[in-house]
Amino acid sequence: MKKAIFFDVDDTLYDHLIPFRTAVQPWTEQLHAFPYEQAYQRMRFYSDMLSLELGGAGQMEEGDSTNLMRRKRFQLALKEFSIELTEQEAERVQQAYLACQFNIVCYEGAKELLIELQEQGHEVGLLTNGAEAHQWKKIQALGMDKIIPKQRIFISGVYGMDKPDPGIFQLINRETGIAAKQSIYVGDSWRNDVVGANQAGWQVVWFNCRGMKREAGMSLLGEAKNYEELRQYFI
Repeated sequence: MKKAIFFDVDDTLYDHLIPFRTAVQPWTEQLHAFPYEQAYQRMRFYSDMLSLELGGAGQMEEGDSTNLMRRKRFQLALKEFSIELTEQEAERVQQAYLACQFNIVCYEGAKELLIELQEQGHEVGLLTNGAEAHQWKKIQALGMDKIIPKQRIFISGVYGMDKPDPGIFQLINRETGIAAKQSIYVGDSWRNDVVGANQAGWQVVWFNCRGMKREAGMSLLGEAKNYEELRQYFI
């Protein structure tokens, strides 16, 4: 039966830790065994928290408040690891982060799986939080615009609502004509992806590439740490 199978972008199609590590390394390289993954997760936490204060990723536009949020997330995250950044240093980290955010490649097997699912007749697409122009640059850098039709790429900034709002999943159901019970979402964020898709009545495969612990109250079709494991749920 034809299904709608949609994928998150950041940390689901590619390793989002690489740009973070590159950006903060000048402040961490002298430290012994710095926990980059833990610091990255805290940066993601503060990014979500601060963007919600601005109305959500779907409402964010380039400007002073957005730039302040982007600096602040690095300051708050690294402070937990005893690294105090000045405003100027946080701006340098943010600029370094932006400079390497589009030098990215897909996880091994990602493109092949998406193409194979399309060949099987499924509606395959992307659903990502963020500002339209910013996320499009990532999608193009990954070459996803050559694989996924534009009408099957949904960026929250276009619609003014973010995951975990079930409304954006319901929008996809209307656009594809495929019911929620025949829809599957693949994403790494428990709060945004697992919770949001569950509340919309979708099945979820949690792409747990960081080895995070499951939280209670949500059902999963499955869990995978790489695309070799992910294939078993579809192929």
